[in-house]
Amino acid sequence: MRKYLYIVMALMACACVNDDNVVMPSEEVATPVLIPEDILEGEVIIKFKPEMESILDETMTRSCGVATRSGIPSMDEVLEILGAYSFERVFPVDNRHEERTRDNGLHLWYIVHFDDNEDIADAVERLSKLGEVDKIQCNRRIYRSYNADAESRFISCAEADMMSTRATAMPFNDPQMYRQWCYINDGTAPIAQEWAGVVAGADAGCEEAWELCTGDEDIIVAVMDEAVMWSHPDLMDNIWVNEAEELHAGVDADGNGYKDDRYGYNFVRNSGITSWTSNGSTGHGTHVAGTIAAVNDNGVGVAGIAGGGKGQKGVKIMTIQLFDGMNSCSLAMEARAMKYAADNGAVILQCSWGYNSAKSNLIMGYTPGPATEEEWAALYPLEKEALDYFINCAGSPNGVIDGGLAIFASGNEYAAQSSFPAAYSKCISVAAIAADYTPASYSNYGSEVLLSAPGGDLEYYGTPGEADDTYDENGVLNQQGAIFSTLVVNGVAGYGYYEGTSMACPHVSGVAALGLAYAKQQKRHFTWKEFKNLMYSSARDIDSYFVGEKLYYMRHNSAGATPIKMNLEEYKGKMGRLVDAGALLKAIDGAGRDMRLPNLYLAPETATVINLDEYNIVDAKSATVVNSNVAEVALQDNTLTVMAKSVGQTTLTVVADKSHTVTITVREGANDNGWL
Repeated sequence: MRKYLYIVMALMACACVNDDNVVMPSEEVATPVLIPEDILEGEVIIKFKPEMESILDETMTRSCGVATRSGIPSMDEVLEILGAYSFERVFPVDNRHEERTRDNGLHLWYIVHFDDNEDIADAVERLSKLGEVDKIQCNRRIYRSYNADAESRFISCAEADMMSTRATAMPFNDPQMYRQWCYINDGTAPIAQEWAGVVAGADAGCEEAWELCTGDEDIIVAVMDEAVMWSHPDLMDNIWVNEAEELHAGVDADGNGYKDDRYGYNFVRNSGITSWTSNGSTGHGTHVAGTIAAVNDNGVGVAGIAGGGKGQKGVKIMTIQLFDGMNSCSLAMEARAMKYAADNGAVILQCSWGYNSAKSNLIMGYTPGPATEEEWAALYPLEKEALDYFINCAGSPNGVIDGGLAIFASGNEYAAQSSFPAAYSKCISVAAIAADYTPASYSNYGSEVLLSAPGGDLEYYGTPGEADDTYDENGVLNQQGAIFSTLVVNGVAGYGYYEGTSMACPHVSGVAALGLAYAKQQKRHFTWKEFKNLMYSSARDIDSYFVGEKLYYMRHNSAGATPIKMNLEEYKGKMGRLVDAGALLKAIDGAGRDMRLPNLYLAPETATVINLDEYNIVDAKSATVVNSNVAEVALQDNTLTVMAKSVGQTTLTVVADKSHTVTITVREGANDNGWL
């Protein structure tokens, strides 16, 4: 919804220290560290220099993950002064991915908890002078800047089942799909015939795409938001499930560092129990998830862009909870959440949140955020490193995508610059349009924006002084021009309308997921950068619609609202291109490269099974290894089973229409997904 899940952040403390002394504190003057007003007292986040790795590892091994001291004399001297009582890694150990965690330097980030009565500025000053410290920042919570008590445009599932539906032909039998102009906009606006501004084609281009693909269950989208209601009747079949875990079991059954994470994780409460019923919960995460993957063709509710149908299964939604009622997670937990998503199979990070734009209007109550990528990286180094980890390490070099797509809303501050992290050059920043191709009145815009998508615009379509214009034949608020999707209110599953770049963002995530699903089915492989570029090049140029002026009423439901004119010419070149699912899927056929049989990495006495059809290897005739002491193979019905025997390396050759040769590496701590 508008002004939804946007973090109003003060400057985060950080400084880089270049002294190489690793025994005693540096005598050099450290770079001044800015202390924000609303930090978490008694907590500091530190990144150590690589030279400290072995000492820290030894300390953490002895203490089983949480210590009171670091084992580094100069550091422990300061910790003693601060009254430190807890010292732990930001990112818990996940043995499946520990090597790449270390390759990316994330194992060097630690949280120090000390006496709350200790002056934080003094603590930061003392720690920043240590030559062993590379970076330091204060911890704090992230905040949402919307009104959690705002009226929800809500229809319960029971009410939706009793509603009349339109006779308009739709690709799926979901009865409320006719409300979703954002997927198929034919210009008639069947939900509200009186709309002043509707232009055919101002949608996400789904109809053409659904002729080719509707989803694939192997594609996982991590929704970083409020919790997704995994039991929602129109979502439950498309929810990611960690089969190794059980809720309320109190154990980390799969050894990934998190207990009970069956459907994702609650990073606010550091618990596997995600919640959508806490005081202040709004259903935002559930609304976002529905746009991506509400179950299609199930005769219930609404449709999702990659929700399956026509004999195909939908993509999966992993819930990554950053907000729980009126509570929110800390910066350290936000970073932990990004890594969790990558390490547990997600290839898309859906983020309808961010800092305010640097060009936010103070008069309107917005606190400006970082202005440049350099400023953001300097202020939020842990966040940047966690994002880089997801972007570079999600997916697989042997799967449909090598790396991950981080997709963020550009912001809702009416500002001429995208917010961060959306504006980070490796991310995809998403702006919002109305149903006539024009920029949504509230949407941030700027050269940093890569793509636009439908987000609704009640200030454009609404009437001043009226909360909503009309009710339909079912007595439902039309919310003209807003986005209709799954919702949960007070624990009750249903549907409702919201608007904002928060709503535009999941359209792009849904299209990206649908594109990756089709690429997998076509056995195409992309790097994250290649796929990001393909999404842009296949999207539609909409600058030709930015002519003249657009009139809207800011906060239109307030009596006496005054009209505001948008000069549409100012938006040219600053709204990116309009995402187009149909064009993307057509472009995939001739892009990327064929999937190839991967090199294999296994631990001793483990096995992996490979369907050779997935790698364009048809009717394989034989499979042999050079050294059967390292591994053995069996081939049956074009399925290859590889059994690791002892540590070592050997060559595997599969013969079909041609020979395919890869390397099998057997080593302690390896797994079967191509990562050491």
